[in-house]
Amino acid sequence: MKQTIHAVDFQHMVIHAAASIHAQKQHINDLNVFPVPDGDTGTNMSLTIAAAASEMKKKDYETVGQAAQATASALLRGARGNSGVILSLLFRGFAKAIKERESIDGRDLAIALDFGVAAAYKAVMKPAEGTILTVSRLAAARAAGAAREDAALEHVLQAAIQEGQVALDNTINQNPVLKKAGVVDAGGKGFLVILQGMLDELQGVPMPEVVEDEVVPAEKAEFGAFSTEEIQFGYCTEFICSRDNQKDPEELRAFCSRLGDSLVLVDDDDIIKVHVHTNEPGTVLQEALTYGALLKVKIENMREQHTEILEEVGAVQETAPAKAAPEKKYGYVAVCAGTGLEAVFRDLGVDGVISGGQTMNPSTEDILKEIDRTPAEIVFVLPNNKNIIMAAEQCVGMCEDKTVVVLPTKTVPQGIAAMMAVDPDLETQELTETMQEAFSQVKTAEITYAARNSDFGGFAIQQGDYLALLEHQLFGTNRNLESLMAQLFQSPEIQEAEFISVFYGEDVTEEQATKIEQLIVDTCPNAEVNLLYGGQPVYYYMISVE
Repeated sequence: MKQTIHAVDFQHMVIHAAASIHAQKQHINDLNVFPVPDGDTGTNMSLTIAAAASEMKKKDYETVGQAAQATASALLRGARGNSGVILSLLFRGFAKAIKERESIDGRDLAIALDFGVAAAYKAVMKPAEGTILTVSRLAAARAAGAAREDAALEHVLQAAIQEGQVALDNTINQNPVLKKAGVVDAGGKGFLVILQGMLDELQGVPMPEVVEDEVVPAEKAEFGAFSTEEIQFGYCTEFICSRDNQKDPEELRAFCSRLGDSLVLVDDDDIIKVHVHTNEPGTVLQEALTYGALLKVKIENMREQHTEILEEVGAVQETAPAKAAPEKKYGYVAVCAGTGLEAVFRDLGVDGVISGGQTMNPSTEDILKEIDRTPAEIVFVLPNNKNIIMAAEQCVGMCEDKTVVVLPTKTVPQGIAAMMAVDPDLETQELTETMQEAFSQVKTAEITYAARNSDFGGFAIQQGDYLALLEHQLFGTNRNLESLMAQLFQSPEIQEAEFISVFYGEDVTEEQATKIEQLIVDTCPNAEVNLLYGGQPVYYYMISVE
């Protein structure tokens, strides 16, 4: 039984853990109860720890403390979604506890796990039971007890996992939504998969293979021959989906061709396999879902890969400073998906727009890069999605020459309202309060579809049903879109509105949107109605209500 570990052991454990959760990410995604298409927990946690695994492959560390610090830093920058941020916080506390250690045993591990739990709980405003926080806390508590019995690291880690599994099984009883759906917490499951992957490395269990579909060429390309900025389509997107209906795959080929290049599409009677380079991977995947369930997905940021390769061969030549010097007092960064919405934010004075949202949560690093590029002393960040707020908040304090203010906007309409209230003559605190007051007055309704069957909130939902959400709560479901929206517009929240703005998505024609606009005008005669093209994926309509 392994008594202690050194830096090289820890590095291999992180790499093994990343492979383990990658192999199980879809299973973890399937534990998500809410049927709306989103950046699922398994995907977010897998992408987050993949950043750390990549860092562990780059160099050897002299001490386990150094390796843990590098892991925590990579996790922080690569954190996606709330689950990814909490995972990074667990490792940040872990690394803090052992930063001076050359090697660690079971007692050190127990202390480090406890530090990690403390860091995560401190960062979450309203910790809820039956989540990854519960699982990690009880696992850490058992680790402390196990260390008193036997200080071997392997023994302590195994005991923590066993107790964590008991805690995970009990999450179904701690959360009414999980209990009704008959599933355990996805974040807690992901955390245990990571710990188990680390233990498997110690015990010599073979690491899950990460299947790569690309064929490596015999000769290496000259990556220094072009700059990262010359890559037109940034995401290498590969997936396999089942053929659950009679839709012609050639329509999918045409759709993908409009959104990217390097397209390869192969289909047979059962599946469709696609490779495409695109700037809108979420949009491509949502279209694929109209053909059948996604069986396998791989998305890689080619711009990031290219930059890393250039750094490794010493070929990076900066053509412009990575960080923009302050030229004004205030700057603004917003997250959204859709060309129309991006144009709205640009028109309102936003300096940088990060492409992302429900289906592709940007990482802390993505947000930080846009902050660095903003030429202002004080940068306001508008996450515009509740699953991105925590990732954005990690940027506070990470910029040496800028002050970062994160406004906790949960929807795009809230972000737009905040920008419309900007007064550059106000002092920072007053401006912050003014923008917060503005977006707090906005209610948001959204129309989307069910990505999977579910029994949620008293509704028996079938895949493909239209869903109406009001303030993130399921308002209703229907197989007929107009009937559902007519019902939504009769709700008191919308009937009392003075201003209604409707942003229609990429899958809605102008004619269809105009028809919905008239429906609102007829249903809400006292409101001023404004129709705008948003171009957003996933959501047919985003409706701002004031």
